[in-house]
Amino acid sequence: MSAPTAPVRIFVPIDAAALSVGAEAVAHAVSREAAARGIAIDLVRNGSRGMLWLEPLVEVETPQGRIAYGPVAARDVEGLFDAGLVQGGEHPLRLGLVDDLDWMKRQQRLTFARVGVIDPLSLSDYRAYDGLVGLKAALALTGAEIVETVRASGLRGRGGAGFPTGIKWKTVHDASADQKYIVCNADEGDSGTFADRMLFEGDPYLTIEGMIIAAIAVGATRGYIYLRSEYPHAYKTMQRAILKAEQAGILGDSVLGSAHAFHLEVRLGAGAYICGEETSLLESLEGKRGVVRAKPPIPALKGLFGKPTIVNNVLSFAAVPWILQHGAQAYAEFGMGRSRGTLPVQLGGNVRRGGLIELAFGISLVWPADPGSPGRRPAGSLSDRSPARRCDGLRGAGRDQGHARPWRHRGVRRQRRHGAAGPLRLRLLRQGELRQVHALPDRRDAWRRDDGQDHRRHRTAEEPRHPARSL
Repeated sequence: MSAPTAPVRIFVPIDAAALSVGAEAVAHAVSREAAARGIAIDLVRNGSRGMLWLEPLVEVETPQGRIAYGPVAARDVEGLFDAGLVQGGEHPLRLGLVDDLDWMKRQQRLTFARVGVIDPLSLSDYRAYDGLVGLKAALALTGAEIVETVRASGLRGRGGAGFPTGIKWKTVHDASADQKYIVCNADEGDSGTFADRMLFEGDPYLTIEGMIIAAIAVGATRGYIYLRSEYPHAYKTMQRAILKAEQAGILGDSVLGSAHAFHLEVRLGAGAYICGEETSLLESLEGKRGVVRAKPPIPALKGLFGKPTIVNNVLSFAAVPWILQHGAQAYAEFGMGRSRGTLPVQLGGNVRRGGLIELAFGISLVWPADPGSPGRRPAGSLSDRSPARRCDGLRGAGRDQGHARPWRHRGVRRQRRHGAAGPLRLRLLRQGELRQVHALPDRRDAWRRDDGQDHRRHRTAEEPRHPARSL
């Protein structure tokens, strides 16, 4: 009697972007078709690989590796099974091995290494792909040693300002208080951004692990994730991940059986854009109106409920486990100058292939604008959230040979002058030319008409300078 055949693992994304184009219907169609043919399958709902133009992207696990098909519609499923989907058979939608796709091969995926690969809520999958290794390494160190490791890695804040993460953590570590807090700013409100959402929906335990490491480093026992209300799928996934982490002893009174305690909650924002600013976020967490606090004191000394608080972006916390696992020097080898590590870049608009890529600082803007394409596309837009969106390394790109200027971390004075008014929009207007377009409109010439004449109405001598207004 032959041994029973193991179920074939088929992956259909549960990411919100994939759901928006019919991934749920595809998953149901795959289950129905497999049952009708008597084929045993293990249907895994994974995150997105970031190739959004191929969603829903269906993958099947074979001895050669995971074979991708996409974009798949529910009506395509029967034909895929006829072509031998479970064996990775040939079909017009077959893309080949996922790891061999040009989009994937040309990236340096550290933060997003597991996204699209694992079941987001499976702790066994998370552990199988080096999950919790960084946390275990942190538990063997003192708080000061953890802070020094983060500082030596060169990690900077990924929320926009690019402030050195290690310096912020050291400030909270050195502060004396009976209570300290860890706050994750997941209020991803800038237009064209979705990296935080993809990470929450595709690998929620990574951010949790990073926040626990931060808590151990500075002596905090409570943490909060401030998530925008427009992310219902991310909220549900993170809530379930926290519950599973508590049941597994990763969160709670004894983190992995240690003497460290850490409790974590998710709080939903009410849709105010200003709450993406850290002090406004803290006001909202305290149940107050979200308005900007005056500084000093800084949140690292007087933050949530007046206590020392680490406030970092999702991507900042998510980078920490890799640093603790591989070491500060390994992380610092990615990037250039004072900009170390990698950055998830979100591509959208008039580009050939939209989605998310993760690259080390220092690359040119040519391949992010049109990755994997044989030629360049003259028109397009690139929007990313990060320190890289505020970089004067982009100024002048396209002058000599158009695209050789690297990304750096230095701030743009013009962007700082207007504060957090919105993302810096980069638009490729002509082949080889890059211009910066600020989010705020320029109204200096709004009074001019097509004839170029000055049509402004000037006050006459008889008119009062400040006429009375009726109430």
